[in-house]
Amino acid sequence: MKTALLIAVLLLAVAMWALWTPDLDRATLERPYLQSPGDMVQVLDQRLHVRESGPKDAPAVLLIHGFGASLHTWEPWAQTLSQQLRVLRLDLPGSGLSPPDTGNDYSDTRSIALINALLDARGLPKVSLLGHSIGGRIAWTFAATAPQRVDKLVLLAPDGFASPGFEYGKPAQVPAAMGLMRWIAPRWLLRMNLEPGYFQPDALSEENLSRYHQLMRAPGARAAMLARLEQTTLREPQPLLQQIQAPTLLVWGREDAMIPFANAADYQRDIANHRLLALEKMGHLAMEENPQLALPGVLQFLTEKRSE
Repeated sequence: MKTALLIAVLLLAVAMWALWTPDLDRATLERPYLQSPGDMVQVLDQRLHVRESGPKDAPAVLLIHGFGASLHTWEPWAQTLSQQLRVLRLDLPGSGLSPPDTGNDYSDTRSIALINALLDARGLPKVSLLGHSIGGRIAWTFAATAPQRVDKLVLLAPDGFASPGFEYGKPAQVPAAMGLMRWIAPRWLLRMNLEPGYFQPDALSEENLSRYHQLMRAPGARAAMLARLEQTTLREPQPLLQQIQAPTLLVWGREDAMIPFANAADYQRDIANHRLLALEKMGHLAMEENPQLALPGVLQFLTEKRSE
């Protein structure tokens, strides 16, 4: 019995050693992912990774990434949009190259406060917002609570309505087993979690997989991801959505397995001035899976003259 127990403990130790995924130091991450040292900026009490491109005198658009992502997810879209627009992208605290939040506050309220301060620092009283997934939730909440600052709103498969584990007015239910990701996050396991975001699983390129895997190993990033989930307390969306004044473009993959296309109807019901761009044979990560599919419609929407 003792021998069997010892063997079991040894096997467990070997398995843990094989799966252990340590953090990467910032210098290692900054070499491929930091374009310029000046992109690390101070906003309120927080260091943020912010990348800007395009003409300074053009209308501005701010791109807000989703859970576990970074500003790099927008690269194909940013390259095209910045030919006609002033494009800003940021890594939310604890994501990409932005360090964890100084006060361990990953609420939408905190994200909106940082965005407000960033826009003030860049001298932008009004911008368009483009948000994906939880970034979409942050974007539409911003548009509802600060309508004077938002020109147009693009929501790519936005989060915000109740779903399994996420109820209104209650903290999110995060499985205890997810806590293991602080120490165990092998590349193959990340691939299994990312592939459902694409209609065609092989659309997840090795380059993108490497980026996701490396940046989630930034110091404190995995703890920040868990804290963001644990601190998510959804509000009833309808009252806020009905306050949105900005023209809104909903962009959604019909084959989205993470936030179903059927959810678009909820936003259509409550946002007065909206359009829907439905993407055929497309999953949750349209800007990575097939960047050119939705980009013409998004660019046209952002550059056309707004009718009051």
